[in-house]
Amino acid sequence: MNLSIDSKVKLNNGVEMPLFGLGVFRAESGSEARNAILWALEKGYRHIDTASMYGNEEDVGIAVKQSGIRRQDVFITTKLWNDDHGYDETLRAFDKSLKTLGLDYVDLYLIHWPLPEKRAKTWEAMERIYEEGGAKAIGVSNYTIRHLEELSGTENVIPAVNQVEFSPFLFQKELHDYCKNRSIQLEAYSSLTRGKKFDNPTLKSIAEKYSKTPAQILIRWTLEHRIVVIPKSANKDRINENANVFDFEIAREDMEKLDSLNEDFRVTWNPEEVA
Repeated sequence: MNLSIDSKVKLNNGVEMPLFGLGVFRAESGSEARNAILWALEKGYRHIDTASMYGNEEDVGIAVKQSGIRRQDVFITTKLWNDDHGYDETLRAFDKSLKTLGLDYVDLYLIHWPLPEKRAKTWEAMERIYEEGGAKAIGVSNYTIRHLEELSGTENVIPAVNQVEFSPFLFQKELHDYCKNRSIQLEAYSSLTRGKKFDNPTLKSIAEKYSKTPAQILIRWTLEHRIVVIPKSANKDRINENANVFDFEIAREDMEKLDSLNEDFRVTWNPEEVA
């Protein structure tokens, strides 16, 4: 699959989303977050993923402005946190995020978690935000098939994206197939397993074969599945390393080996436990 750092996927509403981006979860607000974003943009990243819960939305807005890159050339995602579910609460939280970011709109606004009881009203508010142009696209995060099925009975706008934990060690093929069939773009977080599987013999062997690091193999594997990937780092060398995945392809037999590594291994909460 011929890909570059500029490769994009077209979402179900026609918006183009970069396949590769930077996640800023746990990037400390201030110089750490801003430097990470500036380094990424300098390297060619054009997709930044933040959330109100991360506490660094302001840094995203400031860094993008400092970079000198046109706003329309950077895809920015933020997310609604659990404390802000509900119709009016969602609208207020979105306005606060826009103000904190210092932006007129975001490219993608996601429900961070499928909170019980309130998520239907929350999605109604998300649809209003989309219809009024505050977000170019709206979607969800950590939604299982069950949560998506529930939403499909009430939605007027199909989610454009579902951001979930995804790696060869958590190869959610059924969810991926379901989302593809509904034209919902899957997006992967924690695709590097926070380094906890870098010593896996199969992964190490494939990394050696391609003269790449385990992290680079995990990123490329995700891209080969046409899943958006947002590896997080605040380290300049790692930000650069993570982007150096566009000069090779993983052969089919090696993709199949990686696909077979699933063990339902998670490094975050399990959304299956959300009612």
